[in-house]
Amino acid sequence: MRKRPLVRQFCQREDVRFVSQAAQVPDDADLLLWGAAEPPAGLSESVRVVRLEDGFIRSVGLGADLVTPLSWVVDTQGIYFDSRTPNDLETLLQTRAFTASDLERAGLLRQQLVAQGVSKYNLMGHAWHRPPGVGRVVLVAGQVETDASIRWGAQDIRTNLALLQFVRQAEPDAWLVYKPHPDVVAGLRRAGAHEDEAARWCNELLPQANMGQLLPLVDEVHVMTSLTGFEALLRGIRVCCHGQPFYAGWGLTTDRQGVSRRTRKLTLDELVAGALLHYPVYLAPGASQPCSAEDAVAALLLLRQSSPSQLPLWRRALRPLLARP
Repeated sequence: MRKRPLVRQFCQREDVRFVSQAAQVPDDADLLLWGAAEPPAGLSESVRVVRLEDGFIRSVGLGADLVTPLSWVVDTQGIYFDSRTPNDLETLLQTRAFTASDLERAGLLRQQLVAQGVSKYNLMGHAWHRPPGVGRVVLVAGQVETDASIRWGAQDIRTNLALLQFVRQAEPDAWLVYKPHPDVVAGLRRAGAHEDEAARWCNELLPQANMGQLLPLVDEVHVMTSLTGFEALLRGIRVCCHGQPFYAGWGLTTDRQGVSRRTRKLTLDELVAGALLHYPVYLAPGASQPCSAEDAVAALLLLRQSSPSQLPLWRRALRPLLARP
C-alpha cells in the first residue's frame, strides 16, 4: 500500500490501476511488477511486463526499514540484476552513443559521489583505519543470500562464506576484511548459511563500518553481485566479480563469469552515464515531478545532514515485524 503513491509519481501516470489477479489486466496494458516477481498465470499475450526496482542511489537509510526512496528504475525488458536475459540498462550500455555532455556530467557526478562518500543507503557508521604495516587490503562484501540478485546473477559461488573462502585461498597474504550486508546487521534479513563462521576466514569483521569511508582504504574488492563493486569502481579500486552484476563484462572489472551479450568496452564515465544518469528515475523529497541525478544527490546530501545518525526508537522497535528471510 505504501508504494502506491510512489508508483504514480515515478511512472508519471495518472491512469495507474492496482489489481490482484491477471483477469483484471486489460489487453495491451503494461503490467508493473516489483523486482523479479513472476507474472501471474493467464495474462494476455498483448500485456507488456514492466519491472520496478530501487535505483543505485536510493536513500538515507535502508529500504527494508521502509525509508522512502529517491530513485527507482523502470525496466521494460527485464531487470538489471537478472543476467539471464537482456534488460534496459544492459541495452543502453551496449548501444548508446554517449555524448560529450553525458561524459562531462558523469565525470562531475562521479567526483561528487566520491568526495561526499555517497553510497546506496548512506548509513552512518564507524570509521575504519587501515592497520599499520599491512600489505594489500582486500574487502569482501556480504549480501543477503536470499535476494534475487544472487539467484539470477551469481554462478558457482552463491554464499558469503564460499566467497570468503575462495578469496582467502586466492589471497593468502592479504589483510582480508569482511563487511556483512547492512540489512543482515540490522536484523532485517537472515544471515547467510554458516555466515557466523566468517571470522575464521578473514582478518577483520566490519559490520558497522561506513562504506563511503572504508572503500578508499582498500586495494581490491571481491563481490558476487553486490553494488559495492560499482561503488568501488567509482573510486578507482580494482574489483573482482564472482557473479554477473550489471557493471561486469564491460572491461572495467575482473570477471570470473562473463556475459556473452556484453561485447562493448566502456570507459568508467560511460558506465556512470548509463547507470546513474539515464537508467533510473529520480524524485526529490516532496517533489511531484522527476528530477536529474544531480538534483537528487543534492537533496540526498541535505537529507544526510538533517537526518539523525540512527532511526528513532519506535522505528527500530518495528524491525522484528519488518524482518523477512
